[in-house]
Amino acid sequence: MGCVLGVSVVHHCFAPIVSPETRLLILGSLPGAASLAAGRYYANPRNQFWRLLETVIEKPLVAMAYEDRLDTLRAVGIGLWDTVAAATRPGSLDADIRLEAASDISALAAMLPQLRAIAFNGGAAARIGRREIGTSSLALVDLPSSSPAYTLPFTRKSETWSELRPYLL
Repeated sequence: MGCVLGVSVVHHCFAPIVSPETRLLILGSLPGAASLAAGRYYANPRNQFWRLLETVIEKPLVAMAYEDRLDTLRAVGIGLWDTVAAATRPGSLDADIRLEAASDISALAAMLPQLRAIAFNGGAAARIGRREIGTSSLALVDLPSSSPAYTLPFTRKSETWSELRPYLL
């Protein structure tokens, strides 16, 4: 992915994972190469996303099959999506995203009657997502990236991610 015979390939985000009971929507930027290849959110085994969410919801997500992870997230009121609908990007680094088309976050949020907060997984997601949302009555939470490229220690990331718990109550 990235380039085919010198032509940039446009990557697209996955469909949102939400339910009418979604209270917290976590937005990444755009799935990385491993996720795009697998057709799954956060498929890179070095990405700490599933481990971080385990600390938030206190359920063993990492040990679950992917569909069970998604079912568990829906059951506790967490939704997933990305701020970038489509872009070119060689590799997986957010800094390499080009020609982005933003996701319609406001339209999705309007369809979620229980939504209380939107959390951004990393700086690029926050920058793009906040620009697209503008002003909102929802809580907007910036999280340290779960990406292996962001080298903040796991314990420090986990401390910030644990601040999501009140939005699930």
